[in-house]
Amino acid sequence: MNYLAHNIKHIRSLKGLTQEQFAEDLHVSRSRISSYEENRAIPPVDFLVDLSNYFKLPIDILVKKDLSKATNSSFIEVGNRRVLFPITVNGADEDLIEVIPIEASAGYLRGYDDPEYIEHLNKIKLPFLPTGKHRAFPIKGDSMLPVKSGSYIVARFVEDIRDIKNGKTYIVLTLNDGIVYKRVYDKIKEHQMLLLASDNKKYDPYYVPVEDVLELWEFTCCINTQEYEEHELKISSIAGMLNELGVELKSLKKLMN
Repeated sequence: MNYLAHNIKHIRSLKGLTQEQFAEDLHVSRSRISSYEENRAIPPVDFLVDLSNYFKLPIDILVKKDLSKATNSSFIEVGNRRVLFPITVNGADEDLIEVIPIEASAGYLRGYDDPEYIEHLNKIKLPFLPTGKHRAFPIKGDSMLPVKSGSYIVARFVEDIRDIKNGKTYIVLTLNDGIVYKRVYDKIKEHQMLLLASDNKKYDPYYVPVEDVLELWEFTCCINTQEYEEHELKISSIAGMLNELGVELKSLKKLMN
């Protein structure tokens, strides 16, 4: 289905522009804008390119996605691109957290910018979260122990990839790997890449080109869905102690140099 006519009118209204103002910005007549919004004429390719640049939205999003549920805050810039980013609220106008189900996590790569996909996700409210847009992502495997497979990472959306805090953990949506949860290091200046590392050292760190990063979410909290066994808690305690010891040894080494 082609949503272009409806989307042009809707986004123009979001920007608070009259047809006359909008036409002037795009250097066309008001009647031409009216004909596109009322679906009486089909815009040529050069106008679609101008429209895409003006709204900072891909042409395929303007044509194929129904943007009627979007508000001004629904469009968040990611690098030099813009993606549709629906903000979900309940009847009390409180932000809700979409939960990506384990069995459908592979589909998130295809639906992360699709309002219909996001709309059908289960949602929860966690009132203790800090400000920002949050989402809950399922964790698979043992690469980030002691976080167990089947747990959920609740994370806050990062608007600008340059705001990465080196060594902190993030949910990273990548073009080739889909959803991954890793410790992230900024290597943009040197290599135009991010370095992703696992806490479980049997997994080697690897680089991801910046252009392959579709979304970045900073860790807020972890929700475990399984109880820890006693031996796992002991292992976690030992691991934590060794990590702290490593930090102390590095500090001591700096003092001795």
